[in-house]
Amino acid sequence: MTHAPHASLLRRRDLAVRAAVEQGLVTEDRSPVAALLDVAAVREQARALHAAFRAVAAPDQPVLHTFAVKASSLVPVLRLLADEGIGCEVASPGELALARAAGVESAATVLDSPAKTGAELREALALGIALNADNPQELARLDALAPGPGARLGLRVNPQVGGGAIGAMSTATATSKFGFPLRDEGAREGLVRAYLDRPWLTRLHAHVGSQGIPLELMAEGVRAVHELAEEINAETERREGRRRIDTLDLGGGLPVNFASDAVDPTYTRYARLLAETVPGLFDGTYGLVTEFGRSLLAKAGTVLARVEYAKTSGGRRIALTHAGAQLAVRTVFAPDAWPLRVAAYDPKGRPKTGEPVVQDVAGPCCFAGDLVARERPLPLLEESDHAALLDTGAYYFSTPFGYNSLPRPGVYGYTVDEDENVSFATVREPQTVREIIAESGGAQRDALRGLMATG
Repeated sequence: MTHAPHASLLRRRDLAVRAAVEQGLVTEDRSPVAALLDVAAVREQARALHAAFRAVAAPDQPVLHTFAVKASSLVPVLRLLADEGIGCEVASPGELALARAAGVESAATVLDSPAKTGAELREALALGIALNADNPQELARLDALAPGPGARLGLRVNPQVGGGAIGAMSTATATSKFGFPLRDEGAREGLVRAYLDRPWLTRLHAHVGSQGIPLELMAEGVRAVHELAEEINAETERREGRRRIDTLDLGGGLPVNFASDAVDPTYTRYARLLAETVPGLFDGTYGLVTEFGRSLLAKAGTVLARVEYAKTSGGRRIALTHAGAQLAVRTVFAPDAWPLRVAAYDPKGRPKTGEPVVQDVAGPCCFAGDLVARERPLPLLEESDHAALLDTGAYYFSTPFGYNSLPRPGVYGYTVDEDENVSFATVREPQTVREIIAESGGAQRDALRGLMATG
């Protein structure tokens, strides 16, 4: 089922673009590019997620939805999601620090990473954060730390159900770097033994992938982890008189439709598919955890860039903008896998009309492939117009690429009232040249000269 966007979503975006230009968020003097986040759209997606799982879960079944912090490593965004009952899935000390800075409680935080240090493990145990061990060596480190009975610990399993259309986003292939392989020879028996030997292991986790992964494959991964949990619990019940595993972490990764404004697939569609594929999942036996990221924010975001120049080369029109590989990293380097829609606005931020013209939309980076759109039919973009990269609320403007020492753009959340007045709140200030110098070792300018003097 495809959920067509409410007209207000599109209208809010157009109003926000015009207001961003009128209020000087995108100017030559301040910054020629800005990232805009529709707060209402974020809230709508968070509430749709809650509603979808409530509709299929047993009464009072614990379901914790967490947000994959890598999708938007911005403290105000994490705080907004926390207000909507969404916790954090973190994969590094930095992401954990961001979650804590946003006020996300330990009980709503999950640590997943294939390369956790001993310090990270100790911190997670001390804070009471849920943790999924990735491999036998990490499990041995946890053994040495002797977790107590209150620890929320589990193993990440690779169900090895296969990959999707984008190899880099497929985490459940036969040779994936993530998790304990489930189908390797002797692996299943080893996993059962790991739980029998460790009374503090009470959770099980699997994640099949994100963009490009069919929903049916995601559901098969969940089925595999549920079947393994049932097997382990049957064995512990036989030996100990109790079921050991009480929580299943289903991962996340719902794909996003980048071809239109429609939300497809929806959380409702996915939750219903899980209920059909794994009937026992929602009977209340297990607490559940999800780790969605891109799908919560993508449609809420717009990167707005001023067109600096427009030119013709080899008969092709080219609009040179300030949004390229430093923001749309995946789109530039893997355009077939990560295409983005582009909307054209005039110098005052109003939607451009007119006959579409085939043109390239290029970024500011100094290499020929820095194109966010190739041979794209759009109303002709000219000098001082604005190009908007749509569906960029996740990844695109929160984790920029430092190519050419281009400054990070400002990020602004916005709301639109009933009278169509737009209000902005600064999520992250535009990066200054002074900050770029500081990050690039400016305070250590003579450090290497000092080595030469003493060598």
